[in-house]
Amino acid sequence: MTAVTYHVALAFVRSEDGSIVATEPKEAQSADQAIRVAKGLAAIKPHCGAIAFSRSGDPAVGDFEDARILKAIGEVDETLLRPTE
Repeated sequence: MTAVTYHVALAFVRSEDGSIVATEPKEAQSADQAIRVAKGLAAIKPHCGAIAFSRSGDPAVGDFEDARILKAIGEVDETLLRPTE
């Protein structure tokens, strides 16, 4: 298995019905950079919050571990912060 780790920042906005929805993810080079990007995204209107997370696995076979939340800022979709069962 050739494991790789992706680091991602993901901003959230409020939809017209008031729910919180994710925007386009931004890939980062490191966990620290993903956290910095998430903090920046959370501060930009119309974003209401952001998370930084990492995920490791083998893209050749599609085998990935659960995402590891590095930082949550502001209002985010709480279901993303819990592991799936």
